[in-house]
Amino acid sequence: MTAWDRVVQRIKAGDTGGTIALIADLDPADRKAVAAALPAYLAERNRQTNGWWECRQELGPLLLAGAACISGPAAVTSWLFRREFAWQTPVPRQPERILELMRTRPEAWRSQVAQRMAGRMRLPEVQHWAIVAELVRESGMEPPDGGAFMVGWLRSIRGERVARVAADPLFPCLAPRIFDTDGLDEDLTHSLTETIAGLIDHGALDRAAVIGGAVGRLLRDGPSAIPALAALLDRLSLDLDEAGRHAKDFVRLLPVAPVSVAEMALARLRSLHEAGLLTCDLFGEAAEALAFRPEKKLLRATLSWVGDAVRQSPDRADAGLRALSMIFAQDALPIQAGAARLAVKLARHAGEPGRTAITAAAAGLPAELRELIAAAYGEVAVDAAEPPPVLVAVTVADPAPPIASPAELAFEIASIAWSVPPEQFERILAGLVEWAHREPDVLREELEPWSRPFDPGAFGYHSYGTPPTSVGLLRQAALAFASPDDSRTLTKLFAGLRHQRSNEAAPDRMYMARAREVIALFEDGEPGPVLLATPTAGTGHLDPDVLLDRFERLEAARVRPLPADFQQALLRLPRSVSPEAVARAGRLSSEDGRALAAWLRGGGLPDLASTCEIVTYRSGWPEHWACFPRAELSAPGMELPELIRDLCVKDEKESSFSFFLDWWPFVMPSHREIVAALLLDGLPVFLEDRNGGQVAALARLAHGDGPVGAATAYALTCGMGHRDPAERAGATDALLTLAARGQAPTAELGEAIIELVCGEVVKLNRVTAALEDVVQGGGHAAAWAVIAAALRGLLPGPGQRPRAGVAELLAVGAKAAAAARAQAELPELAVVAARKGSSRLVQEARRLQRILGDGGGIA
Repeated sequence: MTAWDRVVQRIKAGDTGGTIALIADLDPADRKAVAAALPAYLAERNRQTNGWWECRQELGPLLLAGAACISGPAAVTSWLFRREFAWQTPVPRQPERILELMRTRPEAWRSQVAQRMAGRMRLPEVQHWAIVAELVRESGMEPPDGGAFMVGWLRSIRGERVARVAADPLFPCLAPRIFDTDGLDEDLTHSLTETIAGLIDHGALDRAAVIGGAVGRLLRDGPSAIPALAALLDRLSLDLDEAGRHAKDFVRLLPVAPVSVAEMALARLRSLHEAGLLTCDLFGEAAEALAFRPEKKLLRATLSWVGDAVRQSPDRADAGLRALSMIFAQDALPIQAGAARLAVKLARHAGEPGRTAITAAAAGLPAELRELIAAAYGEVAVDAAEPPPVLVAVTVADPAPPIASPAELAFEIASIAWSVPPEQFERILAGLVEWAHREPDVLREELEPWSRPFDPGAFGYHSYGTPPTSVGLLRQAALAFASPDDSRTLTKLFAGLRHQRSNEAAPDRMYMARAREVIALFEDGEPGPVLLATPTAGTGHLDPDVLLDRFERLEAARVRPLPADFQQALLRLPRSVSPEAVARAGRLSSEDGRALAAWLRGGGLPDLASTCEIVTYRSGWPEHWACFPRAELSAPGMELPELIRDLCVKDEKESSFSFFLDWWPFVMPSHREIVAALLLDGLPVFLEDRNGGQVAALARLAHGDGPVGAATAYALTCGMGHRDPAERAGATDALLTLAARGQAPTAELGEAIIELVCGEVVKLNRVTAALEDVVQGGGHAAAWAVIAAALRGLLPGPGQRPRAGVAELLAVGAKAAAAARAQAELPELAVVAARKGSSRLVQEARRLQRILGDGGGIA
């Protein structure tokens, strides 16, 4: 038995200690042989297993064997940083064991390894930092410059005793670099700031240098400034001299720094002003910088500071009033009102520049605030209202032309990612069938490099039981033509998995059934000339004359259409078909052709009505319940083929979860309400997901055809309730498209918002933000109709507490109503407007009531 045979036995057993002991007794020749065998063995294990979990216990002994046997610094560094070792079973004292093995090597060798390992470390893991740091300490070499090494050191000193940190050999070189470190934002925790403050108290760090370094880093980072640095400066309690040296820096932080950083800077500036150490110019610059901030917390603090400052130093009134005039432009009625009332109080101190600034800016204020300013400052001219944005109907681009050659098809297949748009699925599937029929030998030759070697994992197969997907089956369709035997093997592998048919949502099953038909066609060696269902429009529709052309080709070739492909083609037909196309279908001679003619004569799939409700489910956690909306569809009233029936008759036992929701509108482009009912089962699952990309399905849905009702309204509301603004844009685009076409279900949307907000399925502030985007996109009339319907159920009644976010909805409603020049009487609104007090809710209700009474005029 060779040395390698003995070592590999220990490795396979997961015996770390035994592996090290065995290698320690090997002579140099045997170690060299083991080093040569290690990479090949690890590569073979990767090929033999379906994932790291199947050989996880071997990885720790393998890592240490390489550290002990591989000779070159570059080679041993590459070995230690191989990706596979990230998944090893935790090995006790692994860094210490690696260091013990390395200490048997020459010092020069260890220094080279330290340099190379430091160069390979990456944020955020800083893998093997403890090993590199100890090698650097032992060799006395200059610590590496990389940010990853610095971050590793910062992590190591968090919560450590100050005396121990100061005694670290790395401290003199690394301490001056603290505020220049990349990745500092992730690691400057409270415990680290306390360590830094303790080092100042201990005398190991210079206080002035730390303050200067922290302020300088805040300035460099700007909008990405690290709040923990502001906390450090607060912890250090800067005196007036220290704050004065950085007064200009604090002013420069105010325009864009995060809120906590701006608050720290403002606190330092206020203390300087109260001590009479802040110049008038810096006061004015600071106040104006804060006036443009969108955060209400900072704006309120600015109003407080301006009021106090002018009362303390009346000569600064004009500087303060210029800042107030800028705050008038803020889109928050309570802030505007606070600025206007403060301007009135300061009017007696105002000079001509301050008066001019206030009267000019007051022109854009609501009417009651303009009157308040005019009484103190004189006449205020009213600006002419800008015309609202124009709503434009956007059309969908035509699909890409058919694939023009086997070479292009092979390129498209090789480019398939794990997520592709439905247009790409359709184009590739159609190209496969066409070119397998037209030039089979050329296509097989083009696909040969792509199909070799055969790897089931490349088609989505894993032994732990992941079922196939539409994209994986599309890839398998190409494999079935290029190598039918490999495709049969893959089919058997998937058949052995324990997944049920119900795991496939009905729309996904349509795509998968079509791909499986093509796979079976190629595995049997009988490709047909053409698929029927490939769309001819960007909405997913299929031109009836093109369908008939394809049908006639099949009849001429004496080939029957594939069943799922035929059913999909029927669903993609437009809602109205010309009499000429119906007559042409009647001349088809096959049984399938007669079925097509009957479908066209009968008007196709009937429209189905929907009703929606919120259903409570018990989740997997004990005593935890979750609420989800659900849509029910009316009965079709006719016999339907299986796949079409599954789309129209919902089975509660079937899964509605899918990562392919944006494919679903392409299945039924002429029946939006049915698709919306299906989407409503799957979409709420993704409302808190930042990387789902599923709300885009709503934009596709809106470009289709057919009635829209309750299900569409509920699905749109769920989309508007997504946590990610980029995802919400899909729902915004959908509503704008429907509004431009005069199809927005505004009354149903208002009801859906009431039900889903009150049922705590969606958050009102997210829906409000989406509706504001609709207003800005030119959909003000539709947005106002939706908000008016929603307010009836969301406004508080007499004695009721208001729901969070209703004031913001009223504010957006005011914008929409003004742009749409709406007139209406809302009794629920009048009740809120009649309340006493000056809360934002009451102020916004009064403003909206005035706008509605004035017919959309500026109020």
